[in-house]
Amino acid sequence: MSQDDVNSPLIPVKEIMKKTLIFVSPTTTAFQIAKMMEQGRISAIFVKDNDIFVGIVTDRDFATKITVNKLPFDTPAEKIMSSPLIKIDYNESIHTAAKLMSEKKIRKLAVSNNDDIVGILRSVDLVNHLAK
Repeated sequence: MSQDDVNSPLIPVKEIMKKTLIFVSPTTTAFQIAKMMEQGRISAIFVKDNDIFVGIVTDRDFATKITVNKLPFDTPAEKIMSSPLIKIDYNESIHTAAKLMSEKKIRKLAVSNNDDIVGILRSVDLVNHLAK
C-alpha cells in the first residue's frame, strides 16, 4: 500500500467534484429535463428557485417517480425533484462524503462553499478516484 492510498480518504471533496452546474426552474417539465440530461450526457440536474438551489432531479428520480408512478412527461421538476438538497462542504474529506452518501442512500451530493452550491460529487467520481 502506497502513501497515496493511505491519504486518499483525506482528500477534500473540492479536488474531485464536478464544477459544471446545470439547473432548471421548478416549472421545467420532466420531458425538458430528460432531453437536457440526454444531450448533456449527465445524470442529474439541480432545481433552482429565485437563486436558491431547492432540489435535484436524478436519473433515479425518473425511475422511481416518473416511471413507477406513471406520471406524465409534463410533470414539473418541483414534483419529481429530491428535496431538501443534501449538501457537503467542499473542504470535507471524500471519506466523509462517502459515509454521507452511504447513510442517505444517494449517489449524488451537492457541494457547497459558504452555503453557495459550487459543484456536484457523484459516486462515480469517488470510484474513479479510488481506482487510480
